[in-house]
Amino acid sequence: MSFELLTIPCLSDNYAFLAHDPDTKATLLVDAPEPDPILLKLREKNWDLTHILITHHHWDHVDGLSKLLEYYSPQVIGSSSDVNRLPPLHLSVAENDKIKIGNKVGKVFEVSGHTIGHIAVYFEESKLLFTADSLMALGCGRLFEGTPGQMRQSLKKLSNLPDETVVCSGHEYTETNANFALNIDPHNQDLIRRYKNIKKLRSDGIPTVPSNLGEERATNPFLRPWSKNIRANLDMIDATDDEVFAKIRALKDAY
Repeated sequence: MSFELLTIPCLSDNYAFLAHDPDTKATLLVDAPEPDPILLKLREKNWDLTHILITHHHWDHVDGLSKLLEYYSPQVIGSSSDVNRLPPLHLSVAENDKIKIGNKVGKVFEVSGHTIGHIAVYFEESKLLFTADSLMALGCGRLFEGTPGQMRQSLKKLSNLPDETVVCSGHEYTETNANFALNIDPHNQDLIRRYKNIKKLRSDGIPTVPSNLGEERATNPFLRPWSKNIRANLDMIDATDDEVFAKIRALKDAY
């Protein structure tokens, strides 16, 4: 049986995720922006918090951890290359390592770009990919530490996963990302349809996260530096994919 997934809005625009294994009752929390909404959901569901995955060291992904540890005794998992900036870990992991949550096995991806040492985890059986601030709905994280080339390679790893993969990213930035994407890819009919759906979801107060990887490949400009339409709009027909990606990231940063 697949994970039962809960998406938990936190702070002003963050998301945390609870993934519960019905077979073993193990429960994974991905990131801890603030404790109270997470504690509320755990109590509502009567779930024990057995594991916490910290994707990267930024405060809005870790600040809720200490209070959660007052109530539960989970295994805390994070990147081995970023242990000096993360809270104390019980398990440090790196590229291609596996983590086990109950009967579910996740594969670790090193996805530097937003930060150095950022990780993502993919659970094949449940088709869940936890990406935080690497691959995001219609976007990717700002490059606070890494280079455009590093981020593009990170996104290429994730975009090779199956179309039906559910992308659990860390923030509600999708409407702003969609507005930007339409500026550089205005004739993409898949993007236009997605934008209309995003507007409806947000007007109804419904999260746009998680998203679908197949849809991301069709509409997310950061996964499409090869697009002739995007290249034409940027006057970069003969540029490399890395050059186009870097330009898209620079334009988004200034947007």
